Amino acid sequence: MALTGRAALLAALGSIPVGVLEPGWTGILAVNGPLALACACDYALAAPVRRLVLARSGDTSARLGETADVTLTLTNPSRRPLRARVRDAWPPSSWQPGTEVEGSRHRVMVPPGERRRVTTRLRPTRRGDRQADRVTIRSYGPLGLFSRQGAHKVPWTVRVLPPFTSRKHLPSKLARLRELDGRTSVLTRGEGTEFDSLREYVPGDETRSIDWRATARHSTVAVRTWRPERDRHILMVLDTGRTSAGRVGDVPRLDASLDGALLLAALASRAGDRVDLLAYDRRVRALVQGRSASDILPSLVNAMATLEPELVETDARGLTATALRTARRGSLLVLFTTLDAAPVEQGLLPVLPQLTQRHTVLIASVADPHITRMARARGNTDAVYEAAAAAQAQNERQRTAEQLRRHGVTVVDATPDDLAPAVADAYLALKAAGRL
Repeated sequence: MALTGRAALLAALGSIPVGVLEPGWTGILAVNGPLALACACDYALAAPVRRLVLARSGDTSARLGETADVTLTLTNPSRRPLRARVRDAWPPSSWQPGTEVEGSRHRVMVPPGERRRVTTRLRPTRRGDRQADRVTIRSYGPLGLFSRQGAHKVPWTVRVLPPFTSRKHLPSKLARLRELDGRTSVLTRGEGTEFDSLREYVPGDETRSIDWRATARHSTVAVRTWRPERDRHILMVLDTGRTSAGRVGDVPRLDASLDGALLLAALASRAGDRVDLLAYDRRVRALVQGRSASDILPSLVNAMATLEPELVETDARGLTATALRTARRGSLLVLFTTLDAAPVEQGLLPVLPQLTQRHTVLIASVADPHITRMARARGNTDAVYEAAAAAQAQNERQRTAEQLRRHGVTVVDATPDDLAPAVADAYLALKAAGRL
């Protein structure tokens, strides 16, 4: 049988039976003089690990689901060439399952006095900050018999931002906004809207839109057109309490709320409205205020990146007081929270009049599509029981929504995929009705 590499060398030098030599052998079990000398020379010729100089560069942020490339530069100041295996350690959530070994391990050869770069490609699976752990380097001698090993701390942070998957709905919502704004079609009058221009009356126009003074000056009937008021204030409130931790599909409810808030912010900023964000459970988790239209989305995604559900009951009174301090004059309050009966009836309903007295309130809640599928189930006894339980859960949510509507609240209850466009449609409907 032909011998290769390390096994052949050891067999020649040390008269050790070839059968006991394993590919991962790194120590000496039984040696004679020539073998010990070869091992000592190999160890001595391995480049020192502690003297290496390491630095990082590359991406500092990435959207969830996208990749981030972080480059590690190794400088070898010694007189010996570096033959090494490098492990660039990051938290497990920095890679898709099963790809960590491929992504974090590198082989590198650095001649004396030179530098080389290796790139670690991350594909994070969770939002938040991903911080590099340590770089472990195993330096081998020219024979590969012995190695030196050491670790370096090379700090680096990659912030994983929300994916904003609802961005695909933005063009259609902006087209609807342009219709409301009178740029592509004629507007109807709404309470609280701003006068735009005069035009000739066409059948179907409301008679109360007729401008009689202008009509008297012309030979045709003139009507007023109106456009939604601009520079309105919108406060998006994210409930980050325990109910936001419930998972719908593969993600927490909070993530669907973040996506809805981003689409609403993008749409409202294009409409000329001012957008703020408050995240709260028992204390303020994030607050974004006073940003310009061009800066609002970067500020929001940066603030949302580190938000996580807190396993505590939300303090509804504290949330209300903080929201009222943040929005001091008439605003649209968009509260992303649950429609579960107990938290609403015991926490939100008692303090809701404080909000509706001064502001227009819209409540957005994430519905579980699995409940809808259960409600349609038939065919056997278990399926019928599941359908009955699902119907009961749906009825409870509907009763809770009706209670909120009786207080003048607009309610959006939609699945994760539909929540963001549904919230945007509700915002546009409020604008069209002159309530914003």
